[in-house]
Amino acid sequence: MKTALITGITGQDGSYLAELLLEKGYEVHGIVRRASSFNTDRLNHIYKDPLVNNTNLYLHYGDLADAVQMVKLLYELQPDEIYNLGAQSHVRVSYDIPEYTGDVTGVGAIRILEAIREAGLVDKVRYYQASSSEMYGKVQEVPQVETTPFWPRSPYACAKVYAHWLTVNYRESYKLHANSGILFNHESPRRGETFVTRKITRAATRIKLGLQTKLILGNLDSKRDWGYAKEYVQAMWLMLQQEMPDDYVIATNETHTVREFLEETFSYLDLDWEEFVGFDKKYERPAEVDLLIGNPEKAKKKLGWEPKTTFKELVALMVDEDLKIAHQEKAVEEANLC
Repeated sequence: MKTALITGITGQDGSYLAELLLEKGYEVHGIVRRASSFNTDRLNHIYKDPLVNNTNLYLHYGDLADAVQMVKLLYELQPDEIYNLGAQSHVRVSYDIPEYTGDVTGVGAIRILEAIREAGLVDKVRYYQASSSEMYGKVQEVPQVETTPFWPRSPYACAKVYAHWLTVNYRESYKLHANSGILFNHESPRRGETFVTRKITRAATRIKLGLQTKLILGNLDSKRDWGYAKEYVQAMWLMLQQEMPDDYVIATNETHTVREFLEETFSYLDLDWEEFVGFDKKYERPAEVDLLIGNPEKAKKKLGWEPKTTFKELVALMVDEDLKIAHQEKAVEEANLC
């Protein structure tokens, strides 16, 4: 039985990756930050699923800002694979808390990489770094590939570039099996509600049921390459199964504007988005990333990976799930009125 350690296991990608690894027979360990309330909602179903051997899932308190705890965990667990998905991952928020974003998203990676060396795992462990399409920022070529120069345009993107090059450096310096997945935007019903796609699907379904009247957004002209997160974690795993470590773009090679996402979401619910959506400049970034579109040809050729879920299917998937939540909220509201 292989052992995997996942930072950011309570997030969208972490929960899908945990499911995948458990299905493959791994013993899965995840790092969670201590909080006054439970933040494991995306993992709760695993414990309730009788088909999943949930005794193979373990959670540990820790933080990417705590190097000592990281070293202790690696000494104790001796993992075969480490997936660094943890981060302050909201781009707009990174402008408000740039120092924290740099510490956790950027320096957090060096804490793990050094912990691998300290625990004597360089020759054993395989490491995955969650890099981001935001690193391309002011894009230098279209579509973007692994060799496209980076031009980050946010504190988050700058931190990701730092973590990405550290991963390359440790691969070259210490022969660590260190890989970076340059993932373009990937969404799902588990996406955080402050991210624009989920913000749209949540609001649209609530508007449909009369629970909400307006949705306020920022720039509608930004173009993004949107895929399905559940498929993207499969690419992460595939990278760590290769004989040689490398960097891979994971994307759909298709781009859509935020406006198109709005149109598709609201039309799926038989609504006209223009009747309900307003604009507020506070939701704009100080430096915008106008266009992201990735070519995953290398991943297709070397990993045998390619996206399967279309843009329309992804929107429908998210809307259907959020409509269930909205119906539940509606039922609670009506019960409270009785």
